[in-house]
Amino acid sequence: MKFMRILMVPALLAAMAVPAAAEKLSLSALSSYLNSLGTAAGKFTQINEDGTISTGRILIKRPGRVRFEYDPPEQALVVADGNSVGIIDPKSNTGTEAYPLHRTPLSIILAHNVDLTRTRMVTGHTSDDKTTTVRAQDPDNPEYGSIDLIFTGGPVELRQWVIHDGNGGQTTVILGDLTKGVRLSDEQFVIPGIGVSEVER
Repeated sequence: MKFMRILMVPALLAAMAVPAAAEKLSLSALSSYLNSLGTAAGKFTQINEDGTISTGRILIKRPGRVRFEYDPPEQALVVADGNSVGIIDPKSNTGTEAYPLHRTPLSIILAHNVDLTRTRMVTGHTSDDKTTTVRAQDPDNPEYGSIDLIFTGGPVELRQWVIHDGNGGQTTVILGDLTKGVRLSDEQFVIPGIGVSEVER
């Protein structure tokens, strides 16, 4: 399911405005940036494995919470409540589907304490003089998949990620400008049909 691929498991597919040149950002600087990202809201564009494009709004409330609201015609909803990821697809007859958040690579950036310097977490750290790309995985469970995080500097910003699934497929999520420090309620991260979960820290 294409909505699950934004969470489950590197090519940079989208053009975006970036500085003309930039030094490779350190893992400690990137960890600090992610840890400072408490709440944020913005638009996103998703390039699916089959080449189709979806758009919508993303809400982030770290630790553990994210909400993807897909625009029509999908009108789907993906919500992580701290412990589970729920997928609500109006086109499906299966109802709400739920998966453990810790089994998805996106849990790496939603963790209470992001530490990209942790042994075996980062398997790639490169720069093309415009962006810095980090490939990360759960060091204890690499079978859960990996995520490429693409950053720009001056100041540090997360611009997009590419999630690699277990079958060799990949899905790209391109972030618009994020508004940080927005007020978000816990109720916005309740998974319909599942209820409220206490955030895993």
